[in-house]
Amino acid sequence: MSDNKVNDSNNSASPTGDVADGQLRVAVVGAGPAGVYASDILLRQLKEKGDELGLGSRARIDLFEKLPVPFGLVRYGVAPDHPSIKYIAGALEKTLDNPDIHLYADVEFGRDVSLDDLRDRYDVVLFATGAVDDRPLEIEGHSLDRVYGAAHFVEWYDGYPTAGREWPLDAEQVAVIGGGNVAMDVARILMRRADDLLGTDIPDNVYEGIKGNKARELHMFIRRGPAQAKFSVQELRELEKLPGVQIVLDDEDFDLDPETIDLAAQDKLTRQMLEELYAIKDMAEDMEADGGVDFEGNPADRRFCIHFNRMPAAILGQDGKVSGIRLEKTEVTPEGVMGETGEYEECPVQAVYHAIGYKPAEVSGIPYDFSRYTLANEHGRVCSAPQAEGGHPIDRLYATGWAKRGPVGLIGSTKSDALETIGNMLDDLASTESHGRLAPDRADDSIDRLLASKGITPIDFAGWKRVDAYERAEGAKVGREHIKVTDPDKLRSLAHGE
Repeated sequence: MSDNKVNDSNNSASPTGDVADGQLRVAVVGAGPAGVYASDILLRQLKEKGDELGLGSRARIDLFEKLPVPFGLVRYGVAPDHPSIKYIAGALEKTLDNPDIHLYADVEFGRDVSLDDLRDRYDVVLFATGAVDDRPLEIEGHSLDRVYGAAHFVEWYDGYPTAGREWPLDAEQVAVIGGGNVAMDVARILMRRADDLLGTDIPDNVYEGIKGNKARELHMFIRRGPAQAKFSVQELRELEKLPGVQIVLDDEDFDLDPETIDLAAQDKLTRQMLEELYAIKDMAEDMEADGGVDFEGNPADRRFCIHFNRMPAAILGQDGKVSGIRLEKTEVTPEGVMGETGEYEECPVQAVYHAIGYKPAEVSGIPYDFSRYTLANEHGRVCSAPQAEGGHPIDRLYATGWAKRGPVGLIGSTKSDALETIGNMLDDLASTESHGRLAPDRADDSIDRLLASKGITPIDFAGWKRVDAYERAEGAKVGREHIKVTDPDKLRSLAHGE
């Protein structure tokens, strides 16, 4: 891998003429929200100031996606009962319909194309590779049967192409570890009735699985207090409307001191989240007072219990399977610093789901920062090693989204994140003698010829539209908007019009 300075022209192609003779060529690895947003921002930035920077006002962007379909987190990381968030897919699709953006789905970086392949053909390579695995749960009992990482459960209920088609839902008492939106998604799906999800794109196998779910009591354990939770207000409002579910909270968890409340009020989103939690606490009291009912006053047959200030200490087992969980009560300062108390309690459960954070994917040939769970980078410039280890930027390689900053923030956060990366990318390109034209092979059909020589037939935007049309047609047959296809071979056949 080359790590020459970006303005060293020894290994760069000289422009064949004026900038207008050829567009910038950009490869984006990952066609999820981060990759699509970054592509849109790049085109907008070039149109606005590309000529001023000497780069030209347009670029050819090729998006490489390892799955047969685009949209990553929106399609495969958001709970099916989040229809409002999934409308983001419409905006992403509109961006992909841009003639300057070309989708190459079912093409995996590191397997089908190498870094050298891309550097030969593109002036810059932007990694927007997201996250597909869980951070490890490092407590006693983490390897017991019926301990699950949230990422794999999410893949199952969202119909990820390589996920298993079945999921064991035979536990009557379940624990969910985590205080963020993924934990809430997982808990909410575990408490849902299958018929509640018929208005979503839930795959048929997931509907059948949830139909047989035996969970009747769910315990969510959050290490810190209500003021430090990371739920969005939308997540909490969806919690409030679960049919047949009684919400249970501990009043003591909400006995917050004035300083904690004052500090929480200084941040708008935290203040709104805490206000919503207090509203849920009042709702829970009414549910209890009315004899254990749901939000509509109907008898509840499931209980959703939320415990703050509880840190998992060990998962208990019997005969190799989960039988319970041991928690240590914690103390939290107004600033959110957590301390241990030495007070323990146990809760009987038969399954544990941990949602303590995703681990962004490692990428073949790209340095990784294991302390931050990101590609090694500085403000979006991929580096030869983490900063703490003396890494320096590698020319022509960039990162955005979770690959850049780690698995934090909502989907929309990737927009502001991409602005920094794209800004740095354009500044770097503008500083070159070749006006950013750095790739030796600039033929528009070069990547197509390379893939064809390897027997690879990528799926383009038109192929995605064929998949989408089929899913919508299948949904229309049963009065649903669409039904997601999960089998990867069927996705390929549909996309190729076979």
